Amino acid sequence: MIENRQQQANRLTTALELTLPPVAMALCNEAPAGVSDFAGSAPAGCVFWQEATKRTFSTSASDHALCSIGIHTMNLENAPEAQPEELRASLEAMTGLGYVSPEEVAAIPTAPLPSRHAVYGPLSDFPIEPDVVLLFVDARQSLVLSEAASRVDADLPAAMGRPACAGVAKALEGRAVMSLGCCGARAYLDALNDSTALWALPAKNLDRYCEEIESFAQANKILGAFHRRRRQDVQAGERPSVNDSLARIS
Repeated sequence: MIENRQQQANRLTTALELTLPPVAMALCNEAPAGVSDFAGSAPAGCVFWQEATKRTFSTSASDHALCSIGIHTMNLENAPEAQPEELRASLEAMTGLGYVSPEEVAAIPTAPLPSRHAVYGPLSDFPIEPDVVLLFVDARQSLVLSEAASRVDADLPAAMGRPACAGVAKALEGRAVMSLGCCGARAYLDALNDSTALWALPAKNLDRYCEEIESFAQANKILGAFHRRRRQDVQAGERPSVNDSLARIS
């Protein structure tokens, strides 16, 4: 199965021209054999996404201790004793600023089942079946992803904001999600800058996403050349037909 994940990672990287490798994430109750626990301290759970472009590791609620929102959205068990108070304080601060309303707090997506561990790592050598695959992409790559996701999911993909980790939880429901992140994730992650967004793809449909991403990436490349040539011709005073423009790129 790792060989298939290597192929999936290569297909996504090549078709989308990714600058960072696809990241896999899985929620489980037993840490996989041979996978190291996360070492160090992270200010927020989203930091693990960036770290996972380089290595595979397992986390538990204690590793997410400084991110009460992340523990909540990932539905992690064995949370630190301070978790309820930290979560309450975070949500009260956000509602006090008008950042979220009480109704929106109640609607924040969470993982459907509680888990003891969240495992992160590069898709290419992820040791277990992933639940979600994460991609750091720009607007051009998002265009291809949105077109591919619409075909696979038979619906327009969600475009979400705060909190960024809620986008990952939403993808666990079975449909692709684009997350624009949140102010916290953009403060903590160099990979999530003003030119990038995060996409979360349900891993169970990853082969289909790969197929459609490759198809739309190729179509966009050809049609992009068609439109650029057409623009040049019109700016030069010509009035080309569609067939004229197609002939110019054939």
